[in-house]
Amino acid sequence: MKDIRFGPEGWTPARLGSLAGKTYVITGANSGTGFEASRILLSRGAKVVMMNRSAEKSTAAITSLKQEFGPAAEVSFVRMDLAELASVREAAAEVLDTAPCIDALICNAAIAQVPTQMFTEDGFESQLGTNHYGHFVLCGMLFDRVEESEGRIVVVASLGYKMGLRTIQFDDMNWDRSYRANPAYSQSKLAQMMFAYELQDRTRAANRNVEVYVCHPGASATSLIRTSGSFTSRILFGLMSLSPMVQSAEKGAYPEVMCATEDGLEQRALYGPTGRMECVGPVGKGTLEPYAHDKPVMEKLWDRSEKETGFSWNV
Repeated sequence: MKDIRFGPEGWTPARLGSLAGKTYVITGANSGTGFEASRILLSRGAKVVMMNRSAEKSTAAITSLKQEFGPAAEVSFVRMDLAELASVREAAAEVLDTAPCIDALICNAAIAQVPTQMFTEDGFESQLGTNHYGHFVLCGMLFDRVEESEGRIVVVASLGYKMGLRTIQFDDMNWDRSYRANPAYSQSKLAQMMFAYELQDRTRAANRNVEVYVCHPGASATSLIRTSGSFTSRILFGLMSLSPMVQSAEKGAYPEVMCATEDGLEQRALYGPTGRMECVGPVGKGTLEPYAHDKPVMEKLWDRSEKETGFSWNV
């Protein structure tokens, strides 16, 4: 069902007023939707802190943004590799030292379609470790700072959550038995969503002042598949990106910017394109499958995530 709240064009950055004085922290912001989200937020006077793996690409992205918005544009980066929990902890500590307020933390970074089983520095399947466990620790470390601004955590998921098991494979989370790129990716994105919806429940129960939103970019022309996908998936996505089923990275950024800024959104929802197959089209509230917030599975995943990462939340 189409979300008519924002009219036939859906949510667009035209709804944004001045964001002067606000700070947004974005993971994976040197390219794709993260970079475009940074552009949109900077264009309204916000301060943006990028958390990226590559110092070289971050420096190039910042140079490009300052050329567009002027040398006074408040954009900086902190080096972080989500696949290394030590790096996540170090980067979060640096953000706490340098960012006195965080109005929204946007968990945008991801890897996808990794063709063969690979592991993070900490021994997790690479997609689960990067997409879920890395963000789990980052959000936990920055949570209090976000709350001080009565801010938000935005988790950028994927329609890929529907392409796999539709639950968490607790007995083989590293896919040792039969690794396949798509189901493993799907699992990592479902884990991110379940984390977000469980965090909503926990913040509400503890009367904490943080809102948590989940969105997805639809099918967007970004470097995600080119960066980590197999040769075949890169070719297929390259061909698909020439079709009307794929939109620009800028439009793919609209849902995360909306979730970081728009008032009156529902928390137990999935925001993104509402057009054809919810891959493209006007941005609004989309379809959320009930298994993505299966309460016993969410609770079990939370406990497992704390145990695996060695990080205990204070909510």
